[in-house]
Amino acid sequence: MLLYLHIPFCHRICPYCSFYKHTPGPSSAGDFINALSREAKHRIAQTNEAPRTIYLGGGTPSMLSPSHLTQLFESLQESIDFSKLDEVTLEANPATFDAKKAALFRELGVTRVSLGIQSFAPHVLATLGREHSPDEAARSVEILHDAGIPHINIDLMFSIPGQTKSDWESTLTRAIELKPHHISAYNLTYEEDTAFFESLQRGEMRENEDIDAEHFHLAHDLLLSNGFDHYETSNYAQAGHQSSHNLGYWQGEDYLGLGPSAVTTIGNTRSKNIPDTARYIEQVNTLGHALGEAEHIDPESRRIERIALGLRTRMGIPMSLLDTAARSRATTLATEGLAHIDHDTLTLVGRGRALVDPIAAELI
Repeated sequence: MLLYLHIPFCHRICPYCSFYKHTPGPSSAGDFINALSREAKHRIAQTNEAPRTIYLGGGTPSMLSPSHLTQLFESLQESIDFSKLDEVTLEANPATFDAKKAALFRELGVTRVSLGIQSFAPHVLATLGREHSPDEAARSVEILHDAGIPHINIDLMFSIPGQTKSDWESTLTRAIELKPHHISAYNLTYEEDTAFFESLQRGEMRENEDIDAEHFHLAHDLLLSNGFDHYETSNYAQAGHQSSHNLGYWQGEDYLGLGPSAVTTIGNTRSKNIPDTARYIEQVNTLGHALGEAEHIDPESRRIERIALGLRTRMGIPMSLLDTAARSRATTLATEGLAHIDHDTLTLVGRGRALVDPIAAELI
């Protein structure tokens, strides 16, 4: 089982992000940490299964004060044997931590930090509403190296309005020079309930599949030539540095989500916590949980999810997940050089890796 904790606080709301988040407000961080600790103790005990990974996402978990981080981790250690975990990941933003705080991350048991840099081009950072400078971002990576974080990931983004091919290549090059263990390169998507989506609807921003593909293949070629393994559509890792937690999602493992808006999938049930921090705190303090809705996942839905997620990975999917028509289409994809079939396993290759979403739609 995977364990995810959602920390909703951000200094500033980025115009492209659709995750539940807000600036610190009336609900104090202390009250939130108390509630999150209480929910963790209650729900982990209910699952009767020890998590193998922990992931703190958001929001910006690195915004939490040292005392709140310590309190949260100490409460988790009451329910979880950290020595048996495969991985403990903390999402962070540049300029939200210094050397002392990074050393605390390591002391508390964090083994992987995912750093949201997005770009090293100042004008692109401005478009994204990011508060850090390129030099601050680079310094943050150096601090994590100095703190001895075993796995350092840099998050980058492409196909951003105003971003040129040269901007993207320069960003990738500078990221590589910082010697991270892992780089995530995400194609910007226009999510509902974001400022970018509203701009897209008004015609102020436009999607361009040709630019998407050009930037995707540039990242693929440049990162592979520098020793990274392209093990998932948007993720590249040096040997031994793949994200164990995210691999669990892509391979269909159960996961327990804690915090406001967090999603849980265990067995054939998927549930979601209420997306309201004040109400979350109140409900956890009253009931021990903050569940807001739940649904049954039937076998067909599970099959579809396994195809859509599995095709994103270098491991691919079993051909047994496909019906007769989809098997025939898979064979055609292999003939066209977009896929490879080996011992009943289908993987996407070449241009097929950039076309994962439309190909998955064809096979489902």
